[in-house]
Amino acid sequence: MILLTRLDKSKVLINLDAVKFAESTPDTVITFVNGDSVIVRESLEELDQRVVEYRVRLLTDSRLRDTPSP
Repeated sequence: MILLTRLDKSKVLINLDAVKFAESTPDTVITFVNGDSVIVRESLEELDQRVVEYRVRLLTDSRLRDTPSP
């Protein structure tokens, strides 16, 4: 999950597995597979960067767990 900011400056954690798509209208709107949506302050570019960082962190964590102990 990634931490984002709603327009009212409240924080929200987004489950990336539930996201259908995101668009700029010009606000960034995230639409979920169930049809719900949330508007966030972050730009699409920043959202993309956070998603990539999250995925890298997941891969790194899983590789560290798979490394045999000496």
